[in-house]
Amino acid sequence: MAAALAGCTTVGPDYQPELPQATAQASLHAVDDGPFISEAPPADWWHLYDDSRLDALVADALAANTDLRIAAANLARARAVLREVRAGRSIDTSIGAGVSYGQQSGAALGSDIETSDSELYDAGLDVGYQLDLFGRVRRATEASRADVEAVQAAYDVTHITVVAETVRAYSDACNAGRRLTVARRSVEIQEQTFDLTRRLFEGGRVTALETGQAGALLEQTRAEIPTLEALQQTALYRLAVLTGRPPAEFPRDVASCATPLQLENPIPVGDGASLLARRPDVRAAERRLAAETARIGVATAELYPSITLGGSIGTTAGALGDIASGSAFRYSLGPLISWSFPNMAVARARIAQAEASTDAALAEFDRAWLTALQETESALTNYARGLDRSAALQRAVDQAREAARIARLRYEAGREGFQIVLDAERQLASAEAALAQSQAQLSTDLVELFLSLGGGWQ
Repeated sequence: MAAALAGCTTVGPDYQPELPQATAQASLHAVDDGPFISEAPPADWWHLYDDSRLDALVADALAANTDLRIAAANLARARAVLREVRAGRSIDTSIGAGVSYGQQSGAALGSDIETSDSELYDAGLDVGYQLDLFGRVRRATEASRADVEAVQAAYDVTHITVVAETVRAYSDACNAGRRLTVARRSVEIQEQTFDLTRRLFEGGRVTALETGQAGALLEQTRAEIPTLEALQQTALYRLAVLTGRPPAEFPRDVASCATPLQLENPIPVGDGASLLARRPDVRAAERRLAAETARIGVATAELYPSITLGGSIGTTAGALGDIASGSAFRYSLGPLISWSFPNMAVARARIAQAEASTDAALAEFDRAWLTALQETESALTNYARGLDRSAALQRAVDQAREAARIARLRYEAGREGFQIVLDAERQLASAEAALAQSQAQLSTDLVELFLSLGGGWQ
């Protein structure tokens, strides 16, 4: 037995952690082209906004979000499966006892005489242990452990997604509030222009055409308000559900928010190597690859015999009083060997399936880390260019506001026609709406950037 155990081995390939290509270890390409620094982003990145209301909402989401509860249940199930697989390396024991009344077959006993009715009492202990000579149980345990780690990474993906979606919903509500403020201010300005035009019309200084044009511009701007109100309300509903509440119980204080989420300081983004170590989706793909590699060993072990050492001890008697007598005692001891030799076609087919699954898992892992780099580079670029766009639109708003002021003064002084005022106010309203929209998109791009960086699960 010692010689046999010394010669046992674990079949199948030993998993070596896959490392991305050297390009993933370098600095992120877009870092040098925006307000970024190479320091690693903080785990609780939403604290960078310094918004206590947002911090409270994220805490509520992490405590009550339904997606996180589902992910936690999946993780608990995976851990239970691992305990079941590990139990395969333990000794199996079973205790049984029974009593029966009936008639045995005389023919089975080699007699032509009909047997009489009798009682039978039986009790015993059975013990079995599977010798894992070729590592089938060890490989199965490796695969199950990697599955647990992959599910843990999937839980972390859900964790950072819930955080990001909560920040995004809060940001959307505030952005809609900002755009509503801009639209309502434009309506107020155009109402003043319309009132002025109507008074001038009553005084005979302008025509009904100019009054109608002023009224049309006013109503067009006013028509934007219901759409923005709907955007704000739906964002509040999303925020309520993300924090585990019915939509009607949305946070009332967020409805008054009209300040977009912005960061004034450079954003810490780290480098390519830290990114891939931080992204839980990359870690999940790598753990799935480890699990599939271990399953090649599980399939390969089926090519070899399975040996189980077993024994039983018990007592069997025809009368209850004899069950403890020496004549009722029984025992057995011996190995059980099973082997599908020479027909190994099924085992080899399962090995081929496991190898194909491993190749697919490797491709998925490569796709995961390449996608992670692509998403992060794109998010960095979108945010940097969004800052440039917002800065240009701010300059456009300043100039449009000054142009509208001058046009209105010249019109009141009779030195310009009403069409000049109308065009100037239309340009101002358009520029302010574009700036508000750009700031909203900038907030969304920032959330996407932090989501791509993979922080928030530590």
